[in-house]
This record gives sequence, structure tokens and C-alpha cells, in this order.
Amino acid sequence: MKVPEEIVELIKREEYFTIVSHLNPEGDALGASIALALALKLRHKDVQVFNSDGVPYMYNFLPSSELVESGIDRERLKYSTLFVVDCNDLERVGLKDPECKSVVVIDHHRTITDLGHIRWIEPESPAAGLMIYNLIKELEVNINREIAVNLYTAITVDTGTFRYENTTPEVLRVAAELVDAGVNPGEVSRRLYESWSVNKFRLFVSMLKTVEIVHTGNINSAIATINLDMFKETGADASDTENFINFPRMIDSVDISAIFREFEAGCWKASLRSKGNCDVSLIALHFGGGGHKNAAGYKVRGDIGDVRRGLVEAIQDSLSSR
Repeated sequence: MKVPEEIVELIKREEYFTIVSHLNPEGDALGASIALALALKLRHKDVQVFNSDGVPYMYNFLPSSELVESGIDRERLKYSTLFVVDCNDLERVGLKDPECKSVVVIDHHRTITDLGHIRWIEPESPAAGLMIYNLIKELEVNINREIAVNLYTAITVDTGTFRYENTTPEVLRVAAELVDAGVNPGEVSRRLYESWSVNKFRLFVSMLKTVEIVHTGNINSAIATINLDMFKETGADASDTENFINFPRMIDSVDISAIFREFEAGCWKASLRSKGNCDVSLIALHFGGGGHKNAAGYKVRGDIGDVRRGLVEAIQDSLSSR
């Protein structure tokens, strides 16, 4: 993976940086952002990390997670370089019309916009965290334990703990180096997958009751729903739904796993996961969303019955266009 020289030169030249990532952040967005911030600080740069939704409780274990602020200093931003990490759409960041010195996009999603004065897009990269790792190495910054844990978490989350098809030889070599730098893989896995709150578990049980397996040609889809009433009844919140999408995907006969999460009355966030050659990014694009071949998403408004039927029809259309 080749790091654009213009990003390296910009970092060496500038002093003020603001790092932002997408709403409802997961381990890749947070780990990559914090790792980059720590590396810039080691180069004596002035850095702010912003995420509108803050850090979900399950990621409080990340070293220096307190760097992530849910408010942004607009005056400081005017003379700052803005790094947009793990997405390339300011609407997904929740930052409207930012005044800044320049914008640098570092992303690995297939859906590409024209955002950024410098755009480093690597659709084949398994994680933004892997891109940040390469950038840090190019900056000749020593990867200490704090940086290593953040990078390892970023890579772990987006490769399904090295289970997904995007687990490359480079990913495994980098992971080994991060373990050498002080990461405890067992501890990270425990924090990610075995530290659920009771409320989260109750929400998970409620979601499982909504799962329906739909047969479309030779594609089997497991479709689930999480509505606002379910959040109210269980006391859970949106951050608790992370990783839920992967459970219906575990069914041997299922090719596509889909979850519709209601975030406002009648407004739904669709998360899609697939196996093998099922390209869910094409389905997401149909609804104005995007993502990767095996992981994508979109937003849609309407009655949940119509919304679910719309997904099934889009899957059918994708089959007929093959």
C-alpha cells in the first residue's frame, strides 16, 4: 500500500489538525482516528479529534479515547487541516459546511465522492486502520502500545477478528507487529465481544424474534428489525446494535444479513452483510447508500413492511442484472 507523498508532506508542514469520523462510530473509525491523533501528537502537532456521537461505552477501553470530543472548535477549525477518516461524506460526519484550511480524506469504502483537497481512497484495504498504520510508518513514528491497541482494534473490527474474506497476508503481518508492540489480543476480543450490558443483550433477544429468512432465487436473506419501541423497552441505544448484523449471517444457508434500525419515527438505517460473491454495495447504491462488496448500508423512510419489501425487490433486481 503506497501512502500519498502529499499527505506526508502536508503533515510535516502544518501544525493544526482536526480528525473526524462518521456518526455511530465503530472500532475502525475510532481506532484509526485515535491512532492518527496519537502519532501526530508524537510529532508535536496540535490535534483535536471530533465525533458527533462521541465514544460508545464498549470502546472506552481504547487508550486515549478521552481525546474524542463530541463538540468542535469552529474557530480553531478555520486554520486547521481536516482529516476525514473512514468515510468520505461530511453528511455522515455530521459536520455541515466546515471552514478549514484544507480537507484530507482517508477512506477504504468503494463509494467515492469528490470531497477533499487530497483524497486517499483504498477500496481494497480491509480497514481504515490499516491505512493509518501505513501512514504512521511513513511518518517514521514509533508505534507504542497506545497506538498499537487502537490500530489492532480498528483492523480486528473490520476483518471480523480475521474471519472475513478481506483478511489479507498484510493484515496478519501487521497484527503480529502490533501484538509485539504490546497488544493483548485476548483482552481486546473480550472487550469487543464479551462485555455486553444486560440492556444490550435484551435488545439482541428482541431483535432475534424479528428475523425472517426470505428466499429470492438462489439468494437467502435474513432480515431483522429494531424499532424505537424496542430501544425504549430494553433501555438500550443505537451503539448497542453494533455487531448484531453478524449473527443472522452465521446461519449456514444465509447469503445476506440485513437489519433495519429505526433512528427516527419512520426513518430506518439499513445495514447489510453478505458472504462470498453477493455484492451488497450494489443494493445499497440502489437506495443512495454505499459501502463494500460484503458490507454496506443505506437510509430509507417509510412503513417497515414497505421498507423490507423494497430490499427484497432490490435483491431480486440485482440477481436479474447479473
